[in-house]
Amino acid sequence: MSMSLRDQLLQAGLVNEKQAREAERQQQQQLQGRQRLPKQQRSQPSEQELATRKAQQAKAARDAQLNRQQKDKAERRARLAQVRQLIEQHRLPKPDCEQFYNFVDGNKIRRIAADAPMRERLARGEIAIVRYDAGYEWVPAATAARIRERDQRAVVADGSATDSTRGDDAYQAFGVPDDLMW
Repeated sequence: MSMSLRDQLLQAGLVNEKQAREAERQQQQQLQGRQRLPKQQRSQPSEQELATRKAQQAKAARDAQLNRQQKDKAERRARLAQVRQLIEQHRLPKPDCEQFYNFVDGNKIRRIAADAPMRERLARGEIAIVRYDAGYEWVPAATAARIRERDQRAVVADGSATDSTRGDDAYQAFGVPDDLMW
């Protein structure tokens, strides 16, 4: 028959009866302590812990909102830089002439230097007028389409806009004189 470790130690004389009982009692206390631990963890968190968690969640939400705003602002700046670069690379030279092309920007009438061939190209939709810094520039229609993808407000006038104003049915029967310039 096999003897327990306690009995073997007692028989060998390495421990006495009192020491064996003390070791057994300590072992029982450790087992009871482990069983109590999960019950303590199940208790409700204190009000201070709840307030701390709530403050952390509010701070995380504020931080996320600020990050979104900064990201949007950076994207907007990047799009404006792309528009600026497109205009600088593809702008057409302004003609040196005394003639101007008048167009509507918002609720104001603006003008840009334009000779007859430029007006014809604008009417055909080959070129467009875009905002650049405090003024306006001529760009090819393909570039205007790329600019419009990035910033809708940057393109002021193109061939499609001038054609839509001519399409008014009430005045379609009346011809426009060739020498009319405004």
